[in-house]
Amino acid sequence: MMKGIQRKWVMQALTRCMLVLSVVASVWSGAAWAAAPQVKTQAPGFYRIMLGSFEVTALSDGTHPFPIDTVVQDIPKAEIARDLTRDFLQTPVQGSINAFLINTGSKLILIDTGAGVLYGDCCGKLLANLRASGYQPEQIDEVLLTHLHKDHVGGIVTNGAMAFPNAVVRVSQTEADYWLNPANKTTAPAFLSTFFDAAIATVAPYKAAGRFVPFTGEPELESGIRAVALPGHTPGHTGYLVESDGKDLLVWGDIVHVAAIQLRNPKASVEYDTSATDAQRSRRMAFNLAAQKGYLIGAAHIAFPGLGHIRKNGNQYEWVPVNYSAVPGP
Repeated sequence: MMKGIQRKWVMQALTRCMLVLSVVASVWSGAAWAAAPQVKTQAPGFYRIMLGSFEVTALSDGTHPFPIDTVVQDIPKAEIARDLTRDFLQTPVQGSINAFLINTGSKLILIDTGAGVLYGDCCGKLLANLRASGYQPEQIDEVLLTHLHKDHVGGIVTNGAMAFPNAVVRVSQTEADYWLNPANKTTAPAFLSTFFDAAIATVAPYKAAGRFVPFTGEPELESGIRAVALPGHTPGHTGYLVESDGKDLLVWGDIVHVAAIQLRNPKASVEYDTSATDAQRSRRMAFNLAAQKGYLIGAAHIAFPGLGHIRKNGNQYEWVPVNYSAVPGP
């Protein structure tokens, strides 16, 4: 009987050895036990924080390849290459397109809307990310636009209809007067021609519905939300200062397109600037204001979620992103 038991143990041991050898052989041969296709998608693009009693949700419209080496101007090419290398970047860099949803407790206000279909398949993800964040387009009370470039205004329409059917759309009157006048195309650079067409087409359904209401100057548009004139990138380029319970958020639109370059050298402009001189002046003002006041910044084109602070370092500035928190809090 002992011999039978021993034989059984020997057979079990041999079976285990054969199994181990089979696993080793499969690894050596490159076979996989649990092969699965790569998913190649990101998580839904929203990130939420509290600003005093206001809830702020950053929304991604997607990213697009930004041809820095041909678009950035007023600084040497060698400096561009150096700054990109320092931040482990290479052209074309994927540029974020961010928008910011402010829930004041009584109103739901969206600042910028992304590109919609105007930039192709890379973008137009804002509505999906809005829904993923727990809100619906019909709930938006107001849309505040920093300016009327395609990647900020394109998302207000879907198939030619209002994407936010219950919202009032607001923008600087100076901005509206410039981009909604086809005659201005004749004096603008040729590559901006389609920007005029896009601006006119996207605001059209809101104008028809009496829901396009430009503003003049730097008014308080809602309790705790004030317009801040930051001209240069476009004639009426505007930021929005959001204040709640002693906390401040400056949503500054296109003050920065490439953080790796423009924070180190605020003189760096982009070919899309209507006035490079005015854009540089607004950039330095916004940088200094943010650094001195300790404002939280909502940046349209700094890597998603585009929320952080500005720190002065000699003649340069540094971006300090918000610390990730799984639970939105103060």
